Amino acid sequence: MGGGKTQTTQVVADSSDSEGTQQTTQAAADPADKEETADTKAMEADASMYEVTEPITIQWWHSVEDQHSWVVEEVVNDFNNSQDLITVEPVYVGSYIEANEALVTAQAAGQGLPAVCVAQTSYLAGYGAGGLPEDLGPYAAATGYDLDDFSTGMLLASQYEGKQVSLPFLISTQAIYYNKDIAEAEGIEIPEDWSGMDEFLEKAAANGRTGLSIPGWGEWYFETFFLNNGLKIINDDQVSTDLGSETGLKLAHQFKDWHDKGWVYWCNNGSDASSNMRQSFIDGRSFAVCHTSAMYTTYVDSCDFEVGMAWLPGSDGRKNQELGGCFLLIPAKNDQATKNAAWQFLAYLCGKETNMKWVNATGYLPTRNSVLTTEEGEAYLAEKPAFQCIFDNLNLIYPVIQHSGWNQLATVWRNCMIEIMYEDVDVDEKIAAMAEEINEVLEDAAE
Repeated sequence: MGGGKTQTTQVVADSSDSEGTQQTTQAAADPADKEETADTKAMEADASMYEVTEPITIQWWHSVEDQHSWVVEEVVNDFNNSQDLITVEPVYVGSYIEANEALVTAQAAGQGLPAVCVAQTSYLAGYGAGGLPEDLGPYAAATGYDLDDFSTGMLLASQYEGKQVSLPFLISTQAIYYNKDIAEAEGIEIPEDWSGMDEFLEKAAANGRTGLSIPGWGEWYFETFFLNNGLKIINDDQVSTDLGSETGLKLAHQFKDWHDKGWVYWCNNGSDASSNMRQSFIDGRSFAVCHTSAMYTTYVDSCDFEVGMAWLPGSDGRKNQELGGCFLLIPAKNDQATKNAAWQFLAYLCGKETNMKWVNATGYLPTRNSVLTTEEGEAYLAEKPAFQCIFDNLNLIYPVIQHSGWNQLATVWRNCMIEIMYEDVDVDEKIAAMAEEINEVLEDAAE
């Protein structure tokens, strides 16, 4: 599907599958053929429900920051010029948090909603529970839009209770960035398995460096380490955590030990925490940092050494990582004409060709499996070979944990880990108290 045009998929019966003689004369009287014709007409009728027949202007609310505004302008202009009926007006509504506030306010008022809106991955479950997004499944089916080409985890993450309520847009995951010049000079390799972390960190932290900086201000950056060691942050009963288990204690002690040795720097909270961590890596005071894959271009442009990228170490074959970034949705309260126009623009924005424009410009990930084998994908890897580790594991990027008590749980966990790193506390007692508090949070959320 290109240029925002609606496609109609038709089912045509193959007469070579028919049995018996006199196929030509029997075909007209065959009930199966009548059913095929009825199905085809039904599909044509369904497709017509989503056509844009009159000129219309729609708004797209986004959170693409100013340094990438030129991409927004280029993509919107290309779409507007590709057809005669739809005019898209892009509107920057601020951060994901600000976009969420604006969308919720408009939804409550029942007016002023955009045709297409950005949604941070963690907000989608709440939107779905509140009936805010339109189910995009019928639109995709009627117009022949290929949803299966999206990476498995991304497609799953953009659904709510089995319904396709959004599409993956600017998607990121966790990555370890490292100083490739030092790695080659000193023979340092990022381990694929957690069992190799001690040896790696000791080498990486030589010569007065920190081995690995971890953003303690955001649990998204370190929770994968816990998950891939077999720990369940929220147990299957949905009202208890595994963070206080033997595995949870072992990991907390490991991070504490590494931090005390200077092998790991557990970055504290604060408005300048991210910039301080980045500068430490840029200046060569930290061998590696765990950060979002969307920061690749920023690091490459800022460092005077070659920047390498690695997938996070796993354990016992577990090597999944989590989604970050945002989806795009269509508010269900809009009228059908607006939703039809929104679908055409949304399908264009999340299409394979347009996706690579975003990827090349911003450092976000390809969302389509087919991109990996295209000339564009090959050219991208030739220019940014460090992304090979992401391309190789695209189908191992899965949704973040969705739970109504998650934000409160995460705050308790983050604060506990920072206190363990920076204060003289009994780790076992602190983790036990934290797990008890988290269990209470989860129980309260279930009531």
